[in-house]
Amino acid sequence: MMTLKIEQVRSSRRSFDEYRYNIYDDELLIARYWHDYRGDDHGIDFVNGTSEFWPVGRMIEFVEGGGPKPLVLTGRAISYIEQKLGR
Repeated sequence: MMTLKIEQVRSSRRSFDEYRYNIYDDELLIARYWHDYRGDDHGIDFVNGTSEFWPVGRMIEFVEGGGPKPLVLTGRAISYIEQKLGR
C-alpha cells in the first residue's frame, strides 16, 4: 500500500504565479502537481515523464487543506495516482 503525501514547494512566487507541490510515496518523489492561482487549471507531471492536465476534475477534487489545515490528497487523487502508477 502506498503512503502518499503532498507538500507545497516553498519558493517566492508572485501573486498570479502557479502553486506547485511535490507528491511523495513515503519519501520517494513520484510527481509534481500544480494549479493556477485561482484553481481553475491544474495538472500533474510524474517523474517517469508522463503529464496530464485536469487529472480528476477540479483542483478541489485533488487536494484539500491549506492554511491552518495540513494539505492532503483526496481519495479521488489517491485512486488516480495508484491507477497511473499501475498499483
